[in-house]
Amino acid sequence: MMLSALLIGAVGLGPVPPKVGDRPVLFAVDSVTGPKIDLSKSLKKGQVVLIVLRGFPGYQCPLCTQQVGELLKSKSQFEATKAEVIMLYPGPATDLKERASEFLQGKQLPKNFRVGVDPDITVVSKYGLRWDADGETSYPSTFVIGRNGVIKFVKISRDHGNRATSKEILDALGMPDVKPNY
Repeated sequence: MMLSALLIGAVGLGPVPPKVGDRPVLFAVDSVTGPKIDLSKSLKKGQVVLIVLRGFPGYQCPLCTQQVGELLKSKSQFEATKAEVIMLYPGPATDLKERASEFLQGKQLPKNFRVGVDPDITVVSKYGLRWDADGETSYPSTFVIGRNGVIKFVKISRDHGNRATSKEILDALGMPDVKPNY
């Protein structure tokens, strides 16, 4: 009886963010500047860094701008890892691609950096990263997914700051792959 009550209560909690050893939720989203971004295809090529930005919660997030700027300063190191860096830009569907283009204005992304839009915060919700408060979209998060398709690094910020740095991400890219959780 108590077990069924716990299970019923847990059903309403929604998705839980992935952790080290989990396989990521696969998705395909429109890219801001090129072909569709398909996580399963990217994983077949090698390691992937997935960065969930705050996107457009009604304004361009200055801390997202700062984080992406810091990553771009290390672009040659990221290129050397041969990892694909996918940044997910969530927000309301209306004009989201235009808002993401505004966010990228003045930034020159290397070929291994891609930005995809997440209209109506669909992917973010599947990842359990929906920050459901006024003026919010998602918890800023970073996942490094190894060659074996298993997450080997996770950093989720429960506020606007405390995001993964280039050094943390590059260190994780150099770590051996982890065994999957079963």
